Amino acid sequence: MPLMTGLFILFPALCLCFFVALAGRWRNRPPLPPGPRSMIPWIGNLDALPRSGQKEYLHWLRHRDLYGPISSVTVMSQTFVILNDVSLAFEMLEKRGAIYSSRPRQVFCGDMVGWSQSVALSPYSDRLRLHRKNTMRVLGSPTAAARFEPMQEKEAAHFLSRILESPGDLVEHIRSEAGSFILNLVYGYKTNKQGSDPLVELAHKVMEEFAQASLPGEYLVDLIPWLRLVPDWVPGMEFKRVARYWQHNLTRMTEIPYAFVRHKMETQQHSDCFLSELLRAAKDESSHKWTALSLYSAGADTARRPTLMSVSALSTFILAMTLYPHVQSKAQAEIAEVIGENRLPTFNDRSDLPYINALVKEVLRWHPVTPMALPHTNVESDVFHGYFIPKESIILPNVWAFMHDPSTYHDPMTFMPERFLSLEGQSPELDPRKMAFGFGRRLCPGRILAESSIFIIVAHFLAVFEVKTRQNSQDENHKQVTPQFQPGVISHPAPFDFFVRARGPQCEALIRGAQDGHPWLASDAHTLAHLGF
Repeated sequence: MPLMTGLFILFPALCLCFFVALAGRWRNRPPLPPGPRSMIPWIGNLDALPRSGQKEYLHWLRHRDLYGPISSVTVMSQTFVILNDVSLAFEMLEKRGAIYSSRPRQVFCGDMVGWSQSVALSPYSDRLRLHRKNTMRVLGSPTAAARFEPMQEKEAAHFLSRILESPGDLVEHIRSEAGSFILNLVYGYKTNKQGSDPLVELAHKVMEEFAQASLPGEYLVDLIPWLRLVPDWVPGMEFKRVARYWQHNLTRMTEIPYAFVRHKMETQQHSDCFLSELLRAAKDESSHKWTALSLYSAGADTARRPTLMSVSALSTFILAMTLYPHVQSKAQAEIAEVIGENRLPTFNDRSDLPYINALVKEVLRWHPVTPMALPHTNVESDVFHGYFIPKESIILPNVWAFMHDPSTYHDPMTFMPERFLSLEGQSPELDPRKMAFGFGRRLCPGRILAESSIFIIVAHFLAVFEVKTRQNSQDENHKQVTPQFQPGVISHPAPFDFFVRARGPQCEALIRGAQDGHPWLASDAHTLAHLGF
Protein backbone atom coordinates (compact mmCIF):
# COMPACT_ATOMS: atom_id res chain seq x y z
CA MET A 1 0.00 0.00 0.00
CA PRO A 2 2.77 2.54 0.75
CA LEU A 3 4.27 1.66 -2.65
CA MET A 4 0.99 2.45 -4.42
CA THR A 5 0.64 5.65 -2.46
CA GLY A 6 4.16 6.64 -3.45
CA LEU A 7 3.41 5.95 -7.12
CA PHE A 8 0.24 8.04 -6.98
CA ILE A 9 2.31 10.92 -5.60
CA LEU A 10 5.35 10.39 -7.83
CA PHE A 11 3.47 10.16 -11.16
CA PRO A 12 1.68 13.55 -10.91
CA ALA A 13 4.93 15.11 -9.71
CA LEU A 14 6.82 13.77 -12.73
CA CYS A 15 4.06 15.01 -15.06
CA LEU A 16 4.20 18.44 -13.44
CA CYS A 17 7.98 18.58 -13.88
CA PHE A 18 7.64 17.55 -17.52
CA PHE A 19 5.09 20.25 -18.32
CA VAL A 20 7.06 22.89 -16.40
CA ALA A 21 10.19 22.00 -18.38
CA LEU A 22 8.22 22.01 -21.63
CA ALA A 23 6.69 25.39 -20.84
CA GLY A 24 10.12 26.78 -20.02
CA ARG A 25 11.49 25.47 -23.28
CA TRP A 26 8.66 27.10 -25.26
CA ARG A 27 9.04 30.33 -23.29
CA ASN A 28 12.76 30.51 -24.07
CA ARG A 29 12.33 29.54 -27.72
CA PRO A 30 12.80 32.32 -30.30
CA PRO A 31 9.62 33.50 -32.03
CA LEU A 32 8.39 32.31 -35.39
CA PRO A 33 8.93 34.69 -38.30
CA PRO A 34 6.30 37.47 -38.19
CA GLY A 35 2.91 36.90 -39.73
CA PRO A 36 -0.83 37.38 -39.28
CA ARG A 37 -2.31 36.60 -35.88
CA SER A 38 -4.58 33.60 -35.66
CA MET A 39 -8.02 34.25 -34.21
CA ILE A 40 -9.10 30.59 -34.30
CA PRO A 41 -7.25 28.02 -32.14
CA TRP A 42 -5.88 24.91 -33.91
CA ILE A 43 -7.13 26.01 -37.33
CA GLY A 44 -4.61 28.85 -37.31
CA ASN A 45 -4.14 31.10 -40.34
CA LEU A 46 -6.26 29.13 -42.81
CA ASP A 47 -7.70 32.38 -44.13
CA ALA A 48 -4.15 33.62 -44.84
CA LEU A 49 -3.51 31.02 -47.56
CA PRO A 50 -4.06 32.07 -51.19
CA ARG A 51 -7.52 31.42 -52.57
CA SER A 52 -7.98 29.08 -55.50
CA GLY A 53 -7.29 31.00 -58.72
CA GLN A 54 -5.16 33.64 -56.99
CA LYS A 55 -1.63 34.35 -58.17
CA GLU A 56 0.30 32.87 -55.27
CA TYR A 57 3.40 34.99 -55.80
CA LEU A 58 1.42 38.25 -55.57
CA HIS A 59 -0.48 37.00 -52.52
CA TRP A 60 2.75 36.22 -50.66
CA LEU A 61 4.46 39.38 -51.93
CA ARG A 62 2.11 41.41 -49.73
CA HIS A 63 3.81 39.80 -46.73
CA ARG A 64 7.02 41.67 -47.59
CA ASP A 65 5.33 45.02 -46.98
CA LEU A 66 3.41 43.80 -43.94
CA TYR A 67 5.97 41.63 -42.14
CA GLY A 68 9.34 42.00 -43.84
CA PRO A 69 11.53 39.74 -46.01
CA ILE A 70 10.73 36.58 -44.03
CA SER A 71 7.27 35.78 -42.69
CA SER A 72 5.20 32.80 -41.61
CA VAL A 73 1.68 31.47 -41.25
CA THR A 74 0.61 28.40 -39.31
CA VAL A 75 -2.35 26.31 -40.43
CA MET A 76 -3.45 23.30 -38.39
CA SER A 77 0.00 23.05 -36.75
CA GLN A 78 1.77 23.22 -40.15
CA THR A 79 4.12 26.20 -40.42
CA PHE A 80 4.66 27.91 -43.78
CA VAL A 81 7.73 30.15 -44.07
CA ILE A 82 7.71 32.68 -46.92
CA LEU A 83 10.96 34.13 -48.26
CA ASN A 84 10.61 37.41 -50.16
CA ASP A 85 14.32 38.29 -50.23
CA VAL A 86 16.82 36.55 -52.50
CA SER A 87 19.76 36.87 -50.08
CA LEU A 88 17.75 35.05 -47.41
CA ALA A 89 16.84 32.35 -49.92
CA PHE A 90 20.49 31.81 -50.84
CA GLU A 91 21.51 31.72 -47.19
CA MET A 92 18.78 29.30 -46.12
CA LEU A 93 18.50 27.00 -49.14
CA GLU A 94 22.14 26.94 -50.25
CA LYS A 95 24.41 27.71 -47.29
CA ARG A 96 22.19 25.68 -44.96
CA GLY A 97 21.31 23.11 -47.61
CA ALA A 98 22.12 20.22 -45.27
CA ILE A 99 18.97 21.15 -43.33
CA TYR A 100 16.70 22.72 -45.97
CA SER A 101 17.04 20.45 -49.04
CA SER A 102 14.17 18.07 -48.45
CA ARG A 103 10.60 18.21 -49.75
CA PRO A 104 7.44 18.37 -47.62
CA ARG A 105 5.13 15.41 -47.75
CA GLN A 106 2.20 16.11 -50.07
CA VAL A 107 -0.63 13.71 -49.33
CA PHE A 108 -2.75 14.55 -52.37
CA CYS A 109 -0.05 14.86 -55.04
CA GLY A 110 2.43 12.40 -53.57
CA ASP A 111 0.44 9.65 -51.86
CA MET A 112 -2.93 9.77 -53.64
CA VAL A 113 -1.95 10.72 -57.21
CA GLY A 114 1.33 8.81 -57.01
CA TRP A 115 4.05 11.41 -57.47
CA SER A 116 5.76 10.40 -54.21
CA GLN A 117 8.09 8.16 -56.24
CA SER A 118 9.20 11.03 -58.45
CA VAL A 119 12.36 12.99 -57.92
CA ALA A 120 10.35 16.21 -57.70
CA LEU A 121 8.70 15.23 -54.42
CA SER A 122 11.40 12.92 -53.03
CA PRO A 123 12.88 13.79 -49.66
CA TYR A 124 16.62 14.29 -49.68
CA SER A 125 17.72 10.66 -49.53
CA ASP A 126 19.89 7.98 -51.13
CA ARG A 127 17.14 7.46 -53.73
CA LEU A 128 17.23 11.12 -54.70
CA ARG A 129 21.01 11.12 -54.90
CA LEU A 130 20.85 8.09 -57.23
CA HIS A 131 18.35 9.84 -59.52
CA ARG A 132 20.49 12.97 -59.61
CA LYS A 133 23.65 10.96 -60.27
CA ASN A 134 22.01 9.23 -63.25
CA THR A 135 20.78 12.54 -64.66
CA MET A 136 24.02 14.42 -64.04
CA ARG A 137 25.96 11.70 -65.86
CA VAL A 138 23.90 12.28 -69.01
CA LEU A 139 23.07 16.00 -68.82
CA GLY A 140 24.86 17.65 -65.94
CA SER A 141 27.75 19.34 -67.71
CA PRO A 142 28.06 21.52 -70.82
CA THR A 143 30.08 18.75 -72.48
CA ALA A 144 27.46 16.10 -71.69
CA ALA A 145 24.56 18.29 -72.82
CA ALA A 146 26.37 19.37 -76.00
CA ARG A 147 25.95 15.94 -77.58
CA PHE A 148 22.22 16.63 -77.84
CA GLU A 149 22.71 19.88 -79.77
CA PRO A 150 22.21 18.27 -83.23
CA MET A 151 18.89 16.88 -81.99
CA GLN A 152 17.89 20.31 -80.66
CA GLU A 153 18.76 22.00 -83.96
CA LYS A 154 16.75 19.38 -85.85
CA GLU A 155 13.70 19.91 -83.63
CA ALA A 156 14.07 23.68 -84.03
CA ALA A 157 13.99 23.29 -87.83
CA HIS A 158 10.86 21.14 -87.54
CA PHE A 159 9.33 23.82 -85.31
CA LEU A 160 9.86 26.44 -88.02
CA SER A 161 8.25 24.16 -90.61
CA ARG A 162 5.17 23.70 -88.46
CA ILE A 163 4.80 27.46 -88.02
CA LEU A 164 5.21 28.13 -91.75
CA GLU A 165 2.45 25.63 -92.54
CA SER A 166 0.00 26.93 -89.93
CA PRO A 167 1.16 30.13 -88.18
CA GLY A 168 -2.14 30.52 -86.37
CA ASP A 169 -1.35 27.44 -84.26
CA LEU A 170 1.89 28.79 -82.81
CA VAL A 171 1.14 27.93 -79.17
CA GLU A 172 0.24 24.37 -80.16
CA HIS A 173 3.48 24.15 -82.15
CA ILE A 174 5.45 25.27 -79.09
CA ARG A 175 3.86 22.50 -77.06
CA SER A 176 4.49 19.90 -79.80
CA GLU A 177 8.12 20.94 -80.25
CA ALA A 178 8.87 20.80 -76.53
CA GLY A 179 7.25 17.38 -76.16
CA SER A 180 8.86 16.03 -79.33
CA PHE A 181 12.40 16.92 -78.29
CA ILE A 182 12.25 15.62 -74.74
CA LEU A 183 10.45 12.38 -75.73
CA ASN A 184 13.16 11.74 -78.29
CA LEU A 185 15.88 12.49 -75.75
CA VAL A 186 14.46 10.41 -72.89
CA TYR A 187 12.76 7.54 -74.74
CA GLY A 188 14.01 7.69 -78.34
CA TYR A 189 10.38 8.26 -79.37
CA LYS A 190 9.62 10.09 -82.65
CA THR A 191 6.39 12.07 -82.82
CA ASN A 192 3.89 12.69 -85.60
CA LYS A 193 4.85 15.30 -88.19
CA GLN A 194 1.39 16.84 -88.27
CA GLY A 195 -1.53 16.85 -85.89
CA SER A 196 -1.52 15.58 -82.34
CA ASP A 197 0.65 12.75 -81.09
CA PRO A 198 -0.82 10.32 -78.52
CA LEU A 199 2.22 10.29 -76.24
CA VAL A 200 2.71 14.07 -76.41
CA GLU A 201 -0.95 14.57 -75.50
CA LEU A 202 -0.75 12.13 -72.58
CA ALA A 203 2.50 13.65 -71.31
CA HIS A 204 1.12 17.18 -71.50
CA LYS A 205 -2.02 16.15 -69.63
CA VAL A 206 0.00 14.47 -66.87
CA MET A 207 2.30 17.46 -66.49
CA GLU A 208 -0.62 19.89 -66.22
CA GLU A 209 -2.23 17.62 -63.63
CA PHE A 210 1.01 17.57 -61.64
CA ALA A 211 1.18 21.36 -61.72
CA GLN A 212 -2.33 21.53 -60.28
CA ALA A 213 -1.87 18.70 -57.76
CA SER A 214 1.35 20.10 -56.28
CA LEU A 215 0.02 23.56 -55.34
CA PRO A 216 0.83 24.07 -51.63
CA GLY A 217 -2.34 24.42 -49.56
CA GLU A 218 -4.65 23.75 -52.53
CA TYR A 219 -6.03 20.49 -51.09
CA LEU A 220 -7.24 20.30 -47.50
CA VAL A 221 -6.13 16.67 -47.27
CA ASP A 222 -2.52 17.90 -47.25
CA LEU A 223 -3.27 19.62 -43.93
CA ILE A 224 -5.70 16.98 -42.60
CA PRO A 225 -4.35 13.63 -43.91
CA TRP A 226 -7.10 11.50 -42.37
CA LEU A 227 -9.59 13.03 -44.84
CA ARG A 228 -8.38 10.48 -47.39
CA LEU A 229 -10.06 7.81 -45.22
CA VAL A 230 -13.49 9.48 -45.35
CA PRO A 231 -15.98 7.63 -47.64
CA ASP A 232 -16.33 8.99 -51.17
CA TRP A 233 -20.04 9.72 -50.78
CA VAL A 234 -19.44 12.34 -48.08
CA PRO A 235 -19.80 15.88 -49.50
CA GLY A 236 -16.47 17.52 -50.21
CA MET A 237 -14.67 14.28 -51.08
CA GLU A 238 -14.59 14.91 -54.85
CA PHE A 239 -10.81 15.28 -54.60
CA LYS A 240 -10.58 11.49 -54.14
CA ARG A 241 -12.17 10.85 -57.54
CA VAL A 242 -9.85 13.42 -59.12
CA ALA A 243 -6.83 11.75 -57.50
CA ARG A 244 -7.78 8.33 -58.87
CA TYR A 245 -8.19 9.69 -62.40
CA TRP A 246 -4.87 11.53 -62.27
CA GLN A 247 -3.18 8.47 -60.80
CA HIS A 248 -4.44 6.41 -63.77
CA ASN A 249 -2.94 8.91 -66.21
CA LEU A 250 0.36 9.00 -64.30
CA THR A 251 0.61 5.20 -64.31
CA ARG A 252 0.09 5.15 -68.07
CA MET A 253 2.75 7.83 -68.57
CA THR A 254 5.18 5.77 -66.50
CA GLU A 255 4.49 2.40 -68.12
CA ILE A 256 3.81 3.20 -71.80
CA PRO A 257 7.14 4.79 -72.77
CA TYR A 258 9.00 2.23 -70.65
CA ALA A 259 7.29 -0.61 -72.53
CA PHE A 260 8.09 1.17 -75.80
CA VAL A 261 11.83 1.34 -75.03
CA ARG A 262 11.87 -2.28 -73.81
CA HIS A 263 10.17 -3.42 -77.01
CA LYS A 264 12.60 -1.49 -79.20
CA MET A 265 15.59 -2.91 -77.32
CA GLU A 266 14.30 -6.47 -77.52
CA THR A 267 13.71 -6.18 -81.26
CA GLN A 268 17.06 -4.42 -81.86
CA GLN A 269 15.26 -1.36 -83.27
CA HIS A 270 16.01 1.17 -80.57
CA SER A 271 18.03 4.33 -80.88
CA ASP A 272 20.21 5.43 -77.98
CA CYS A 273 18.28 7.43 -75.42
CA PHE A 274 18.42 8.29 -71.73
CA LEU A 275 16.31 5.32 -70.60
CA SER A 276 18.11 2.74 -72.77
CA GLU A 277 21.43 3.88 -71.26
CA LEU A 278 20.03 3.37 -67.76
CA LEU A 279 18.63 -0.06 -68.62
CA ARG A 280 21.95 -1.23 -70.01
CA ALA A 281 23.78 -0.01 -66.91
CA ALA A 282 21.62 -1.63 -64.19
CA LYS A 283 18.47 -3.66 -63.57
CA ASP A 284 16.54 -1.46 -61.14
CA GLU A 285 13.51 -1.10 -63.42
CA SER A 286 11.28 0.84 -61.04
CA SER A 287 13.98 3.39 -60.31
CA HIS A 288 14.76 3.79 -64.02
CA LYS A 289 11.10 4.35 -64.91
CA TRP A 290 10.87 7.21 -62.44
CA THR A 291 14.27 8.65 -63.27
CA ALA A 292 13.23 8.82 -66.93
CA LEU A 293 9.83 10.31 -66.14
CA SER A 294 11.43 12.77 -63.74
CA LEU A 295 13.78 13.95 -66.46
CA TYR A 296 10.80 14.44 -68.75
CA SER A 297 8.60 15.98 -66.11
CA ALA A 298 10.84 17.81 -63.72
CA GLY A 299 14.31 18.39 -65.01
CA ALA A 300 15.11 15.95 -62.20
CA ASP A 301 13.74 17.78 -59.18
CA THR A 302 12.67 21.38 -59.49
CA ALA A 303 9.36 21.04 -61.25
CA ARG A 304 10.79 23.03 -64.07
CA ARG A 305 9.77 20.49 -66.63
CA PRO A 306 11.83 20.72 -69.82
CA THR A 307 8.48 20.41 -71.62
CA LEU A 308 6.33 22.79 -69.63
CA MET A 309 9.25 25.08 -68.94
CA SER A 310 9.82 25.44 -72.67
CA VAL A 311 6.11 25.94 -73.31
CA SER A 312 5.81 28.62 -70.64
CA ALA A 313 9.13 30.34 -71.40
CA LEU A 314 8.59 30.37 -75.17
CA SER A 315 5.02 31.63 -74.77
CA THR A 316 6.40 34.37 -72.53
CA PHE A 317 8.99 35.16 -75.21
CA ILE A 318 6.25 35.55 -77.85
CA LEU A 319 4.25 37.81 -75.50
CA ALA A 320 7.31 39.97 -74.82
CA MET A 321 8.02 40.37 -78.54
CA THR A 322 4.47 41.64 -79.13
CA LEU A 323 4.79 44.20 -76.32
CA TYR A 324 8.38 45.25 -77.01
CA PRO A 325 8.83 45.27 -80.81
CA HIS A 326 12.06 47.27 -80.54
CA VAL A 327 13.62 44.35 -78.65
CA GLN A 328 12.57 41.99 -81.44
CA SER A 329 14.08 44.30 -84.07
CA LYS A 330 17.34 44.66 -82.16
CA ALA A 331 17.66 40.88 -81.76
CA GLN A 332 16.97 40.31 -85.45
CA ALA A 333 19.57 42.93 -86.37
CA GLU A 334 22.20 41.10 -84.32
CA ILE A 335 21.40 37.80 -86.06
CA ALA A 336 21.61 39.46 -89.48
CA GLU A 337 24.94 41.09 -88.64
CA VAL A 338 26.57 37.96 -87.22
CA ILE A 339 25.05 35.22 -89.38
CA GLY A 340 23.67 36.90 -92.46
CA GLU A 341 20.51 35.82 -94.25
CA ASN A 342 21.64 32.62 -95.96
CA ARG A 343 21.54 30.20 -93.03
CA LEU A 344 19.97 29.60 -89.64
CA PRO A 345 21.76 30.12 -86.31
CA THR A 346 23.49 27.14 -84.71
CA PHE A 347 24.99 26.52 -81.29
CA ASN A 348 28.38 27.40 -82.76
CA ASP A 349 27.10 30.97 -83.11
CA ARG A 350 25.99 31.30 -79.51
CA SER A 351 29.07 33.06 -78.16
CA ASP A 352 28.75 35.65 -80.95
CA LEU A 353 25.12 36.50 -80.09
CA PRO A 354 25.30 38.35 -76.74
CA TYR A 355 21.96 40.12 -77.20
CA ILE A 356 20.13 36.85 -77.93
CA ASN A 357 21.70 35.29 -74.82
CA ALA A 358 20.67 38.33 -72.78
CA LEU A 359 17.15 38.07 -74.22
CA VAL A 360 16.90 34.44 -73.06
CA LYS A 361 17.94 35.49 -69.55
CA GLU A 362 15.35 38.26 -69.59
CA VAL A 363 12.64 35.76 -70.58
CA LEU A 364 13.55 33.70 -67.51
CA ARG A 365 13.51 36.82 -65.29
CA TRP A 366 10.56 38.82 -66.62
CA HIS A 367 8.12 36.10 -65.72
CA PRO A 368 9.69 33.03 -64.07
CA VAL A 369 8.16 29.75 -65.15
CA THR A 370 7.69 28.62 -61.53
CA PRO A 371 7.06 31.86 -59.62
CA MET A 372 7.05 30.10 -56.22
CA ALA A 373 9.34 27.20 -57.16
CA LEU A 374 8.59 23.91 -55.42
CA PRO A 375 8.54 24.11 -51.61
CA HIS A 376 11.49 22.97 -49.51
CA THR A 377 11.33 21.61 -45.98
CA ASN A 378 13.83 21.36 -43.14
CA VAL A 379 14.80 18.00 -41.64
CA GLU A 380 15.42 19.53 -38.21
CA SER A 381 14.39 22.61 -36.28
CA ASP A 382 16.56 25.66 -36.80
CA VAL A 383 17.04 29.24 -35.69
CA PHE A 384 17.40 31.53 -38.71
CA HIS A 385 18.05 35.27 -38.32
CA GLY A 386 16.68 35.08 -34.78
CA TYR A 387 13.49 33.23 -35.79
CA PHE A 388 12.53 29.69 -34.88
CA ILE A 389 11.86 27.44 -37.90
CA PRO A 390 10.08 24.28 -36.68
CA LYS A 391 11.11 20.95 -38.15
CA GLU A 392 9.26 20.10 -41.40
CA SER A 393 8.13 23.66 -42.05
CA ILE A 394 7.09 24.34 -45.64
CA ILE A 395 9.57 26.85 -47.09
CA LEU A 396 8.19 28.96 -49.96
CA PRO A 397 10.79 31.01 -51.91
CA ASN A 398 9.01 33.75 -53.84
CA VAL A 399 11.09 33.62 -57.02
CA TRP A 400 8.84 36.17 -58.74
CA ALA A 401 9.58 38.66 -55.95
CA PHE A 402 13.31 38.00 -56.29
CA MET A 403 13.14 38.65 -60.04
CA HIS A 404 11.17 41.90 -59.61
CA ASP A 405 12.97 43.44 -56.66
CA PRO A 406 13.87 47.04 -57.66
CA SER A 407 16.93 46.87 -55.41
CA THR A 408 18.24 44.04 -57.62
CA TYR A 409 16.84 44.93 -61.05
CA HIS A 410 16.41 48.39 -62.53
CA ASP A 411 12.84 48.99 -63.75
CA PRO A 412 11.96 45.32 -63.10
CA MET A 413 8.54 45.29 -64.78
CA THR A 414 10.07 46.26 -68.15
CA PHE A 415 11.41 43.63 -70.55
CA MET A 416 14.97 44.85 -71.07
CA PRO A 417 17.69 42.37 -72.18
CA GLU A 418 20.33 45.12 -71.97
CA ARG A 419 20.35 44.70 -68.19
CA PHE A 420 22.46 41.54 -68.66
CA LEU A 421 25.06 43.05 -71.00
CA SER A 422 28.42 44.51 -70.02
CA LEU A 423 28.02 48.04 -71.33
CA GLU A 424 30.18 51.08 -70.75
CA GLY A 425 29.57 52.29 -67.23
CA GLN A 426 27.17 49.42 -66.49
CA SER A 427 27.76 46.00 -64.96
CA PRO A 428 25.32 43.16 -65.71
CA GLU A 429 22.55 42.71 -63.18
CA LEU A 430 22.12 39.49 -61.18
CA ASP A 431 21.93 36.45 -63.47
CA PRO A 432 18.35 35.10 -63.14
CA ARG A 433 19.55 31.55 -63.79
CA LYS A 434 20.79 31.55 -60.19
CA MET A 435 17.12 31.49 -59.15
CA ALA A 436 15.19 30.17 -62.15
CA PHE A 437 16.47 26.60 -61.81
CA GLY A 438 16.15 26.00 -58.08
CA PHE A 439 18.42 26.36 -55.08
CA GLY A 440 21.22 24.44 -53.43
CA ARG A 441 21.00 20.66 -53.49
CA ARG A 442 17.69 20.81 -55.39
CA LEU A 443 19.26 22.73 -58.28
CA CYS A 444 17.96 21.33 -61.55
CA PRO A 445 20.61 19.12 -63.21
CA GLY A 446 18.77 19.54 -66.53
CA ARG A 447 19.15 23.33 -66.48
CA ILE A 448 21.86 23.43 -69.17
CA LEU A 449 19.66 21.48 -71.56
CA ALA A 450 16.55 23.52 -70.74
CA GLU A 451 18.25 26.86 -71.31
CA SER A 452 19.97 25.74 -74.52
CA SER A 453 16.63 24.53 -75.89
CA ILE A 454 15.12 27.97 -75.31
CA PHE A 455 18.14 29.65 -76.92
CA ILE A 456 18.07 27.66 -80.17
CA ILE A 457 14.30 28.06 -80.60
CA VAL A 458 14.43 31.81 -79.93
CA ALA A 459 17.36 32.30 -82.32
CA HIS A 460 15.73 30.21 -85.07
CA PHE A 461 12.39 31.96 -84.69
CA LEU A 462 13.80 35.49 -84.78
CA ALA A 463 15.95 34.70 -87.81
CA VAL A 464 12.95 33.99 -90.06
CA PHE A 465 9.72 35.14 -88.37
CA GLU A 466 8.27 38.27 -86.85
CA VAL A 467 5.42 38.37 -84.38
CA LYS A 468 3.10 41.31 -83.80
CA THR A 469 0.11 42.07 -81.66
CA ARG A 470 -3.27 42.78 -83.21
CA GLN A 471 -3.87 45.29 -80.42
CA ASN A 472 -2.01 48.40 -79.31
CA SER A 473 0.71 47.56 -76.77
CA GLN A 474 -0.05 50.86 -75.00
CA ASP A 475 -3.25 51.99 -73.32
CA GLU A 476 -5.06 55.29 -73.88
CA ASN A 477 -2.59 57.01 -71.53
CA HIS A 478 0.34 55.77 -73.65
CA LYS A 479 1.48 53.46 -70.88
CA GLN A 480 2.68 49.92 -71.52
CA VAL A 481 -0.16 47.40 -71.30
CA THR A 482 0.31 45.18 -68.24
CA PRO A 483 0.73 41.56 -69.40
CA GLN A 484 -1.46 38.96 -67.74
CA PHE A 485 -0.31 35.56 -66.48
CA GLN A 486 -2.12 32.56 -65.09
CA PRO A 487 -1.73 31.28 -61.51
CA GLY A 488 -0.24 27.90 -60.70
CA VAL A 489 3.01 26.14 -59.87
CA ILE A 490 3.86 26.63 -63.54
CA SER A 491 2.61 29.98 -64.79
CA HIS A 492 1.78 30.57 -68.46
CA PRO A 493 0.78 33.84 -70.11
CA ALA A 494 -2.97 34.34 -70.26
CA PRO A 495 -4.30 34.05 -73.84
CA PHE A 496 -3.29 37.08 -75.91
CA ASP A 497 -3.89 38.19 -79.49
CA PHE A 498 -1.01 38.10 -81.97
CA PHE A 499 -0.07 37.01 -85.47
CA VAL A 500 3.12 35.51 -86.96
CA ARG A 501 4.51 35.78 -90.47
CA ALA A 502 7.72 34.95 -92.28
CA ARG A 503 10.01 37.93 -92.78
CA GLY A 504 10.06 37.45 -96.56
CA PRO A 505 10.35 34.89 -99.40
CA GLN A 506 14.03 34.32 -98.63
CA CYS A 507 13.14 33.32 -95.07
CA GLU A 508 10.48 30.93 -96.33
CA ALA A 509 13.08 29.33 -98.62
CA LEU A 510 15.47 29.08 -95.67
CA ILE A 511 12.85 27.22 -93.63
CA ARG A 512 12.14 24.77 -96.44
CA GLY A 513 15.84 24.21 -96.95
CA ALA A 514 16.25 23.42 -93.24
CA GLN A 515 13.36 20.96 -93.49
CA ASP A 516 15.11 19.21 -96.39
CA GLY A 517 18.29 19.04 -94.33
CA HIS A 518 16.42 17.57 -91.36
CA PRO A 519 13.82 15.23 -92.89
CA TRP A 520 11.01 13.93 -90.72
CA LEU A 521 11.38 10.30 -89.64
CA ALA A 522 8.46 7.91 -89.37
CA SER A 523 6.42 8.37 -86.22
CA ASP A 524 6.55 5.76 -83.46
CA ALA A 525 2.85 6.19 -82.69
CA HIS A 526 2.10 3.00 -84.65
CA THR A 527 4.39 1.06 -82.27
CA LEU A 528 2.31 2.23 -79.30
CA ALA A 529 -0.80 0.96 -81.08
CA HIS A 530 0.96 -2.37 -81.75
CA LEU A 531 1.77 -2.66 -78.04
CA GLY A 532 -1.89 -2.14 -77.19
CA PHE A 533 -1.71 1.46 -76.00
